[in-house]
Amino acid sequence: MNKDDQRICPLGRRRLRIAFVTPLWSDGPPWPDGGIATMAGQLIDALIDRGHDVILVGAGYNGTRAHFLRTFEQAPSRRLGEPLPEIVHAAWAGRYLDELDVDVVHDHTLTGPLAARGRKAPTVVTAHGPVTGEIGTFYEKISPDVHLVAISDAQRRLGPQVTWGGTVHNAISVAEFTFRPDKDNYVLFLGRFSPDKGAHLAIDAASAAGRPILLAGKLQEPTELAYFRAEIAPRLGERVRFVGEADRWTKQKLAGRAHCLIFPVRRDEPFGMVMIEAMACGTPVVALNRGSVPEVVADGVTGFILDDPADLPAAIRKAADLDPAACRRHVERNFDVTVMAGGYERVYAQAAASGASCRAHGVAQD
Repeated sequence: MNKDDQRICPLGRRRLRIAFVTPLWSDGPPWPDGGIATMAGQLIDALIDRGHDVILVGAGYNGTRAHFLRTFEQAPSRRLGEPLPEIVHAAWAGRYLDELDVDVVHDHTLTGPLAARGRKAPTVVTAHGPVTGEIGTFYEKISPDVHLVAISDAQRRLGPQVTWGGTVHNAISVAEFTFRPDKDNYVLFLGRFSPDKGAHLAIDAASAAGRPILLAGKLQEPTELAYFRAEIAPRLGERVRFVGEADRWTKQKLAGRAHCLIFPVRRDEPFGMVMIEAMACGTPVVALNRGSVPEVVADGVTGFILDDPADLPAAIRKAADLDPAACRRHVERNFDVTVMAGGYERVYAQAAASGASCRAHGVAQD
């Protein structure tokens, strides 16, 4: 064992050297409006707080405390969807990783994990989205060569063909969310305007419950615009208002004041960040029983989980009976970034141990 293997961080754990590779389409984390970059940025800083050494490979600027190795001077956001920038980013990251002495690589890109078999250190990959269809095939084929992490048990169930290395729920920095125990009258919908998010169900349920509703979310893609024109626009009125796409701070303000967040999802969501963001503000969640919802919401304590959309109005009315402080505590205990960091620490330690074992025996890291 060399001296680096004996490094101990202040909390008594072995100090790990971790290389993060983040997607190139936005500047280096943290990106303020959510997504992979926000998750990675908060995780990086939490790991540094816990005594680990972190190196970040990314595009544009670095908003974390990690040592930064840049690929693109500016994130090529306008070229989103083109294959070549992704390939160049992966090639550049590969060169950096060849020169680094790290215990583990946490790769959040799409093409980067294809090189995992040839890396000196084991690679951890988080499955940030669905694991079905072609992307499911991709994860199935790379999973023997990486430590693939699910963001919920529901996601794992959708990908039984995948070799999973663990489950770590997504998280937020709860301290950054303002707790508000006093609520206004409106119901809040936050999410993309696609049919599987169920915004039309949210409107109908709020109306049946006698509550006004505010709708905020992304409305850019052709399918989103078509759905909005067909199902949402005809329902708009004095008590049904679309307020546009909300940034991080607007979401907090809306969620903190809301009577409840409604999450009438119509597909098996791998996670659902808006649920924990609302509960962190002390706002209960009324949701349909799909995907990760039962893992995120404590039924009858921080919200209500329903099987039938017809039951949503009654649950909206009952949301006033729930304790905002219980919603906040639930997120602090289960979905704070410190909890997520502890989960990834365990994954990294397992990956590093298996990688060290493979290297000691001179075998490939399969």
